[in-house]
Amino acid sequence: MPVSLTRRFTFAAAHRYRRPEWDEARNAATFGKCARPQWHGHTYVCDVTVAGPVDPLTGFCCDLVALDGAIAALRERLDHANLVLDIPEFHEGQRIPTCEELAAWIAARVQAAMPAGVSVETVTVAEDPTLSATWRR
Repeated sequence: MPVSLTRRFTFAAAHRYRRPEWDEARNAATFGKCARPQWHGHTYVCDVTVAGPVDPLTGFCCDLVALDGAIAALRERLDHANLVLDIPEFHEGQRIPTCEELAAWIAARVQAAMPAGVSVETVTVAEDPTLSATWRR
């Protein structure tokens, strides 16, 4: 029977929401204050939940070295970054760095680092205590 394990990490990053093909009025109407030309930032909290069978030799459902390595690499890329300027997948005209998009992006990167038999089940990204998004397998 699979068991799940959740690791939490935080990172501070700046962003804004904007579609470059839209005029300022449409961006403002769609994204509100998040479309302002000045960047704004958050201290994000991210929970990554993986699942797999428990290894009878280690008692783990996931190799913690692999999970922590994947998270450390993500934190290195994201912490104190401008998500739009520093992360190519979120450059203007690409993905908008919403919590929803960040959760899916993080899930794909963690999954790529997991050993066979371990799956990323959920990734929750919160930009503050009142707003979060959860990606689910």
